[in-house]
Amino acid sequence: MRLSIVLPAKNEAEGLRRVLPALRSRLPEAEIIVVDDGSTDDTAAVAAQHGATALSAPYSMGNGAAIKRGARAASGDVIVFMDADGQHDPAHIQSLLDKLAEGYDMVVGARDSSGQANAGRGAANALYNRLASWMTGMRVADLTSGFRAVRADRFREFLHLLPNGFSYPTTSTMAFFRSAYPVAYVPIPVARRVGNNSHIRPIKDGIRFLLIIFKIATLYSPLKLFAPIGMGFGLLGLGYYAYTFVTEHRFTNMSALLLSAAVIIFLIGLISEQITNLTYLRD
Repeated sequence: MRLSIVLPAKNEAEGLRRVLPALRSRLPEAEIIVVDDGSTDDTAAVAAQHGATALSAPYSMGNGAAIKRGARAASGDVIVFMDADGQHDPAHIQSLLDKLAEGYDMVVGARDSSGQANAGRGAANALYNRLASWMTGMRVADLTSGFRAVRADRFREFLHLLPNGFSYPTTSTMAFFRSAYPVAYVPIPVARRVGNNSHIRPIKDGIRFLLIIFKIATLYSPLKLFAPIGMGFGLLGLGYYAYTFVTEHRFTNMSALLLSAAVIIFLIGLISEQITNLTYLRD
């Protein structure tokens, strides 16, 4: 089994100085690819100094774009994705590979609460995990973890679905579940990141996380989200109609609007479900 390790990196020279020697020591035969996402520091130079293949972009295109570039360049049968900031310990890669060997197509390193950036981020991730578990009917321990091992041919099937920005873990996980490729989780501790160049922005990322919730639904089964919402509008419309009929003996415009919204939302969900099915058609 040939192994490739892909590290998306933006201004992570400091972290790479610690991560790359550890990777080379533990997995000397592995192909190591550092995707330099428009860094302004010595990220590419540090990667080259430690024998890694450096793929440099002239400007920043996003974490997801770096993942896609690394996946295309990787020659291994299995690809391990991990952060370059020192949070992921190379010693845990073997645990992912051992689990993958049991017949899984993707194995994700699941963080506990101590591995979250802050309490707000932890609460958001817990919400995503619950929603994804409900959508898929499977236990999702960590939907947004970037530390994962995948079978390269399976992962490349979904490169066209991955966003160029953040949330590639969400998209790839839901795509694997949707295509009935087995996914497993291995508990891992997460260290404090090296350096202070966090790219998290509370307001912008708060909106992004809200959009992730809708992406979870639309990537897996839109009707599971739209049908309950449509039913809620329908019940509200019927309830309001019953109230106005008893009190005013008439059918109001608001009741008509709510019932119409219920039908429209359900039909949107039905159409979205068919589009999702077409997205996952294979030759």
